[in-house]
Amino acid sequence: MENTQKALEQELIEQGFQEKDLERLRRFRLMDDDFMSKCFEDNIECTELVVKIVLNRDDLKIEQVHAQHQIKNLQGRSVILDIYAKDTNGKLYNIEIQRADRGASAKRARYHSSVIDSNTINAKQDYDKLPETYVIFITENDILKKNRPIYHIERMIQETGEYFGDEAHIIYVNGAYQDDSPLGILMKDFSCTNPSDMYYKPLYERAKYFKETKEGVATMCKMMEDMRNEAAEEAAERAFKEATKAERINLAKNLILSHKLSYEEISLYTQLPLEKVKELAQDIGA
Repeated sequence: MENTQKALEQELIEQGFQEKDLERLRRFRLMDDDFMSKCFEDNIECTELVVKIVLNRDDLKIEQVHAQHQIKNLQGRSVILDIYAKDTNGKLYNIEIQRADRGASAKRARYHSSVIDSNTINAKQDYDKLPETYVIFITENDILKKNRPIYHIERMIQETGEYFGDEAHIIYVNGAYQDDSPLGILMKDFSCTNPSDMYYKPLYERAKYFKETKEGVATMCKMMEDMRNEAAEEAAERAFKEATKAERINLAKNLILSHKLSYEEISLYTQLPLEKVKELAQDIGA
C-alpha cells in the first residue's frame, strides 16, 4: 500500500504537482476546514451522518449540501459557511470547523445564525416562515472548558427557566473529547490523518478518495495551488492600495517606457488621472 502511494505521488510530481502540497495533504484531517469542506462538498451521506450523530437523531434526511457557501450581507459583513445544508423538512444546518479558539466565539456563532435568518425569507413573508436553524461548531479544543463532549446553547426565559422557542440552535462539539460513544468516535475520525484509521465508512471513503486516488489527490493539489495564487493576488492588491502616490507615479513611468500599455490602461492600472499619465510621458520624452 505504501509503495503504491509513493508511486502515485511520484507520478503527480512528474506531472508538475508540488511535493510540498503532497506532504501537506498527507497531514490533512477532517479537522482542517479546507480538507473537510472538500470531502463534504455536495456529499449528502457524510453531512447527514454528522448531523445525525451531533443531534442524536436517526429520523432526519439531508437533501441539499453546499460547501464554502457564501452569504452576502449588503449592510454588514458577509460570511462563507464551511458547510450549509437543508433537510427534507426545510431545517437549515451550518457546520463550521474551527481549530483556533478565537474562530468560534459566541458572537461569531450568533452572527452566523442571524445572517442565515436574514437570507432565508423575503421582505413580504411572515416571521413565522423562518425555518429552524442549527449552527454547529466542531472545535479542536474544548473552548467552553467544561469538559463536556457537546454543548447546546438555547435562548431561555430567565424568570421561568423555560425555553424561548425561537428554534435557533447553537451547538459546540468538543473535538478533544474522544471516547467510545458515537460522537466520540466521530471526533476520532475527524482527527485521523490516515483514512484506514477511520471508523465511519462514508468519511473513510471520502478521505481515501482525496488522499489515495490520482483524481482526488490532483484535485486537492489544484485547490491548494489556487488558494496560494488567490492569497498572492490579495496581498499584491493590498500592497498596491497602500502604495504612495510617488510609488504609483514611478510605476506609471516604468509602464510608459515599456510601451506595452496604452495611456488609458496605465491610468486605470495605477489609478492616476489620464492627464497625469500623459504629463509624465511628456516629462520623460516617451
